[in-house]
Amino acid sequence: MAALCNNLRAKLLSWQPVGLFHTGARLLAADKELLVKLRKKTGYSFINCKKALEQFGNDLQQAETWLHQQAQKEGWDKASKLQGRKTREGLVGLLQDGNTSVLVEVNCETDFVARNSKFQQLVQQMAVSTLRHCQSHQQNTSSYVKGFLCGEELLQMKAEESLLKDQLALQIGKLGENMIMKRAAWVKTQSDIFIGSYMHGILMAELPSLSNMTFGKYGALVICKDSNGNLKSNISEIGRRLGQHVVGMNPLSVGAPEDESSGETETKMLAQPFLLEPSLTVGQYLQPRGINVLDFIRFECGEEAGSTESSHN
Repeated sequence: MAALCNNLRAKLLSWQPVGLFHTGARLLAADKELLVKLRKKTGYSFINCKKALEQFGNDLQQAETWLHQQAQKEGWDKASKLQGRKTREGLVGLLQDGNTSVLVEVNCETDFVARNSKFQQLVQQMAVSTLRHCQSHQQNTSSYVKGFLCGEELLQMKAEESLLKDQLALQIGKLGENMIMKRAAWVKTQSDIFIGSYMHGILMAELPSLSNMTFGKYGALVICKDSNGNLKSNISEIGRRLGQHVVGMNPLSVGAPEDESSGETETKMLAQPFLLEPSLTVGQYLQPRGINVLDFIRFECGEEAGSTESSHN
């Protein structure tokens, strides 16, 4: 009898843990799969994702909503604490779509954060929101229209399902630095006008989703008209060269082709020595090519914004 009891006890002990182990393993595998999925979708830490799933009984949608709410709250708390800290670094972003071009500037504390893809996505969100704002404007009979948006205006604009100010607070919470949506400029043209663009200090984006953006430390848009109509194949290169001149020489106005140059101190673009061919003024370089410069916009990351928010023609 003792031998029988011992044999039965051994069978029971060998059977029970196996069943429990397989059931537990399946549950652990399912939990881990949900955890990995939530982490990949939201980008939040494994610890916070695990906490969210536990709190809502592995309901993925509720867990995701809760994570976003918590991150938003923490972001606003951190933004409040970091407010006032110097933001001398950042990026200028360029976005172009058809006959519309946008320049934006977002500032942060360090170049390290400026190189972070999350910060670059914030710049992209701001640029896309500005583009939509521009495209919603009805263009009148003028050859082009341009506009500027200050930080307060930008914060109230919508980005996907939330306001830009909420996205800003979210990234402050994630990256731990003070950030400012400083300014944006946009240009929309008629078909006979082209926009030359140039970015200096280009920072290459790693994410494919950022491929529509160009990031740098300086940016310029030059609004031009091709009077001859025969430079279609060369227009983008001429526009890039003019943008390079605007970034490098920092003119304050367009001026007129007949303006005489006062040399290195000249502030009228057409009278300035052309950056890429200093023996010619910009006006002399453009005259045989039949190109008329109508206006331009120049952004330098970290500069005082007031000087760019006016007409240069």
